[in-house]
Amino acid sequence: MKVTFPHMGNAHIAIKALLEALKLDVIPPPPITNRTLELGVKYSPEFACLPLKINIGNFIESIENGANTIVMAGGWGPCRFGYYSQVQRDILSDIGYDFQMVILEAPDFRLSELIKQVKALGKEVTLWEALKALNLAWYKLSSVEELENGFQYYLPRAQDKNLVEKLYYKGLLDIDKALSKKEINEVKNKTIQELSKIPQNGLELLKIGLVGEIYTVLEPYANYSIAKQLGWLNADVSCSISLTKWVNEHLLGGLVRKSNHQHIVDCAQPYLNYWVGGHGLETVGATVDFARQNFDGIIQIGPLTCMPEIVAQTILKRVSDEENIPCMTLYFDEHSGNAGIYTRLEAFIEMLQRKKLVS
Repeated sequence: MKVTFPHMGNAHIAIKALLEALKLDVIPPPPITNRTLELGVKYSPEFACLPLKINIGNFIESIENGANTIVMAGGWGPCRFGYYSQVQRDILSDIGYDFQMVILEAPDFRLSELIKQVKALGKEVTLWEALKALNLAWYKLSSVEELENGFQYYLPRAQDKNLVEKLYYKGLLDIDKALSKKEINEVKNKTIQELSKIPQNGLELLKIGLVGEIYTVLEPYANYSIAKQLGWLNADVSCSISLTKWVNEHLLGGLVRKSNHQHIVDCAQPYLNYWVGGHGLETVGATVDFARQNFDGIIQIGPLTCMPEIVAQTILKRVSDEENIPCMTLYFDEHSGNAGIYTRLEAFIEMLQRKKLVS
């Protein structure tokens, strides 16, 4: 059994570590390229979400590299993500690929159910080995996100932004290669220490909150590296969502670290007081939370036709007016272009700078 999985941001580092620790032959999806998207667009329904199209491209390229088993997450609710695995399986089967799809359903906050699914996926692993695999994957995931946070913090402040990028990407590669917690910790600490030594520009930075659908927020290819582009525009970016936060809140029931999810839900009221699927409720709540922390602006991003984010967008106009926070929404599909995205980001930043000067 040669296993692959979908690509989403830097999550492949932790997922690869988990599957390898389960004694599986892992074929990670290649980095997302234009060919990946072209394959997905070719074989997916026209109005399918961008993440589904990219996933289809991921799976085709992985199968071409020898994978015969796909591990995919399940889901539920108004968001179309709950249908992804079934739709993707039908598309790939219709094309003629011979493969097995293993669907990991969300365990509804029961850690025992998550461990059971992971153990069943492994190749003759004991319960202890499954627990060790989960622990290592979690540590890699957490360390990768610390590097991401360091990258987003130092990029807008650094005089040499190219060096920040170089150190960050090297750190990610080294964490991917690390085989123990000790090695992971050494790489993480060394990289953040080196980032902190880069001379800073001393500029007064804008604070931008990034909210929206999880895949589009976390996958740089899907959002044209929006966090990096904002960093080059000297904006300090904070993301409302991360994979460790999602795993902790939705799979582990907040057992690993204290969750602020209820706080975000409370912030959404009275603008939105019920779940609309996906991350629509969290988008509204996080926008309010950022506004009350005196952020300068909010950028909402999501895949075109994403119903939960469309619901949130209609509410953000009222949030913007009442909380006095400028909001901009960007939707992404295969027709998006880097030049157009950059132009809108640049204009938004200039508008926020002028607003700050007169306030």
